[in-house]
Amino acid sequence: MKAFSTLTSRTVVLRERNIDTDQIIPARFLTTTERAGLGSHAFNDWRRRADGSLNPEFPFNQAQNAGAQILVAGRNFGCGSSREHAPWALTDLGLRAVISAEIADIFRSNALKNGLLPIVLAESVVDTLIEQPGIELHIDVARCEVTLPDGSRHRFALDAFARTCLLEGLDQLGYLLRHAAAITRHEELHHAC
Repeated sequence: MKAFSTLTSRTVVLRERNIDTDQIIPARFLTTTERAGLGSHAFNDWRRRADGSLNPEFPFNQAQNAGAQILVAGRNFGCGSSREHAPWALTDLGLRAVISAEIADIFRSNALKNGLLPIVLAESVVDTLIEQPGIELHIDVARCEVTLPDGSRHRFALDAFARTCLLEGLDQLGYLLRHAAAITRHEELHHAC
């Protein structure tokens, strides 16, 4: 994972509520354990028409949203099944953060394990962001804070372990491996007793 301390990016908005993991990455694309390439299938059934051509109305197909790394979505984002492919697809699409008034717990956990920052803000703030697609936000992971263009700052909850992993670019296994020598010493000490 890439370390994630701050991010300044424009937003792309999906105003729909209850965007589930099957809408994020349809089940027919879950035949791989590789992360690379899943971004091309993110929101596939919304991004493409029945004939396979791109839907020009879908925000991720619009030129002004190219390179945006922050998704602002309606309430209850990431509900549905627990597929880890959903955050894989979003990060492969180029996203680093998702902001919503509510994010499903399992999606939140999977996102954090894969370097995607799920941010829950007050519904009034999210509604304002939804009404202003493409605005530039600044995210500070260490401070757990999002700054809007008007200078207003909004704090978000992030547990210390997840914050450490994001800041250092580690997943759970990487965090444990970083402490391998201390774990070995502890095991040797307690095994001797």
